[in-house]
Amino acid sequence: MARVFLSVGSNLGDRLECLRRAVDQLRAMQDLRFLDASPLYRTEPWERESAREQADDGGWFFNCAVLIETELEPGALLTRLQSIEDTLGRIRRGGTPEAQRFEPRTLDIDILLYDNRVISGPEHLHIPHLLMHERRFVLRPLADLAPDLEHPVLYQTIRELLDTLEDEHEVAVSDLPRRWFDE
Repeated sequence: MARVFLSVGSNLGDRLECLRRAVDQLRAMQDLRFLDASPLYRTEPWERESAREQADDGGWFFNCAVLIETELEPGALLTRLQSIEDTLGRIRRGGTPEAQRFEPRTLDIDILLYDNRVISGPEHLHIPHLLMHERRFVLRPLADLAPDLEHPVLYQTIRELLDTLEDEHEVAVSDLPRRWFDE
């Protein structure tokens, strides 16, 4: 079974409830085993001002990293994750992937790492995630789960990437219990 790290976030509606429901759906999936999730972080958005105005709490996200094991191939896993997003109310507006990147959303699940595989394929599937090494809201929670894991392209550990990161967006651990997803 492949070990896969996901980034999970929400900035619309009841963000905590949405993330808990996403974990519940991951736990219920066939061909997948939920192993752990990082603490929950409250994170400053990268969005344009117009997107911040549309979102709850000024667009601030709840984010976490999740570790799963799966027998699914990356493309099939991506399809299942998008199905969870859709089930929990994600609306994908038209436009370019760049424009969609800044839309508020009830749920966003990204595949960060899939074992040590490197994939650049159809349907915008890129593993490792193309921007993960530039984003504190991704690296901080991921470091809670796997600080010594080496990025398969950059050959630096998650801790090293976080220590040299230039991203100054605020990322603060929430005051929720460590296992917020079991509540």
